[in-house]
Amino acid sequence: MTTIDTDQYRALIQVILPKEIFDYFDLLKLEVNEQGIHAYLDEENIVPTGYENEKLISKGFHSSITIQDFPIRDKPLFLHVRRRRWQIESTGAVISRDWDIVAKGTRLTKDFATFLKGILG
Repeated sequence: MTTIDTDQYRALIQVILPKEIFDYFDLLKLEVNEQGIHAYLDEENIVPTGYENEKLISKGFHSSITIQDFPIRDKPLFLHVRRRRWQIESTGAVISRDWDIVAKGTRLTKDFATFLKGILG
């Protein structure tokens, strides 16, 4: 695949997936099957705001969570997300980025939950 093809596919994916995803996550894999569209995302290794002056030790990822977003072409879209965690060397505390794309009490993106709330009341 040429660079032009890759750039075009990336641009298309950025239109389809929630825009917040590309600020902090890498798209590892995209699968389309009978059950839906599955995007697998890992959080980038970017130090969370407020901890820039701390020595952080990477502690891998939290367990993957699955978030449902707007369907595409009558197929549900599922985001399989792994968030990073770090340990503050000086205190031993484990931290993660405060990420709020998920609507409280759901496994839906905020935009999709708002859309459904508007339709269903």
